[in-house]
Amino acid sequence: MWYWLFKYVLVGPLLWLRYRPRVVGADRIPSAGPVIVAANHRAFVDSLLICFAISRPVYFVAKQEYFAGVGWPARLRRWFFTAAGQIPIDRRGGDHAGAALATATAILDAGGVWAIHPEGTRTPGDRIYRGRTGVMRVAQTTGAAVYPVGIRGTGGRWARASVVIGAPLGPEVTADLDARAATDRLMADIAVLAAVGVVGEYAQRDRR
Repeated sequence: MWYWLFKYVLVGPLLWLRYRPRVVGADRIPSAGPVIVAANHRAFVDSLLICFAISRPVYFVAKQEYFAGVGWPARLRRWFFTAAGQIPIDRRGGDHAGAALATATAILDAGGVWAIHPEGTRTPGDRIYRGRTGVMRVAQTTGAAVYPVGIRGTGGRWARASVVIGAPLGPEVTADLDARAATDRLMADIAVLAAVGVVGEYAQRDRR
């Protein structure tokens, strides 16, 4: 219930008014079945815009710092992210993110939509950094198709945002690739959709 209240009443109308998002390719997302959405990440609002661009409930991973802390501000933040369907993830990657990736696998096994920013942090500027391989490891385990998404315009103060959903990478594309090669292919597709260049290194963690 809270997810739909956030989307259509409490948060959604304000975001649409502020960013006037242009959504391209939303019809690519099937109405049922497991789906992985992978997008670049320039601003905090990116995850919310993806939720509003896709008609189905979307479950995102969020940095575990959002779920930590004491006092009422921390409790309110933790409630908001939990009610909005967010999953805490340890951004050190590898085995540290195992619990979140297991939860993502469960979401997909139940036929849901799981979304992630493979860069692992916000990366302001016109570039895409190297992606973490967790997204493709989950895809290759579950057989779910991965839909690359390019987000534009959220880094500027008054720019209009765009959410561009590309053609999926399914098992027929990734079966012969290891997780690293499949992730590199995914990030290249995201870069095209976001109209930015690719950097062959990991982004530095955003501590905010």
